[in-house]
Amino acid sequence: MAICNNCGGQIDGTTGFCPTCGAPVAPTPPQGMPGQAPYQQQYQAPPAGPGFMNTPETTGEYSQQDINQNKAMAVLAYIGILVLVPIFAAKESKFAKFHANQGLILLIVDVIVAILIMVLSAVILAISWRLYWVSTILSLLYIPLLGFSILGIINAVNGKAKELPLIGKFRLLK
Repeated sequence: MAICNNCGGQIDGTTGFCPTCGAPVAPTPPQGMPGQAPYQQQYQAPPAGPGFMNTPETTGEYSQQDINQNKAMAVLAYIGILVLVPIFAAKESKFAKFHANQGLILLIVDVIVAILIMVLSAVILAISWRLYWVSTILSLLYIPLLGFSILGIINAVNGKAKELPLIGKFRLLK
């Protein structure tokens, strides 16, 4: 039995008022079977990994023979200026061309970041030589680019045509 919040008298729960003081009381909800837990929705974990890592994979568009013959060319595409090797030596391979495009975009972004870091470091050091540590921190911008290169090499070795995060959607080579 429930207890009235106003007077402390016992309430049978069937009426909307306390029989002792007449205060309005919310009726008690019907109880389920004893021992039965109320329904609770199961927790569903969010998808693993950050969203920017979920990039399209187009491996099915390339023949297995093309992939197997041009894995080395695809790996070279992610090693700086060596991107030129698959661009000129594997013109007929769609798989090598895909990775050469990814590597060329990565190389262009590398050059842009290097120029940006040099200019910002020069400006910061012109302000005061004691701010040299800021240019050291700026050089940490190379770490994600190194990670993209490693990710591209792993995809190439595994025979996958998967875009690089953030920069892979751009096409320079047709």
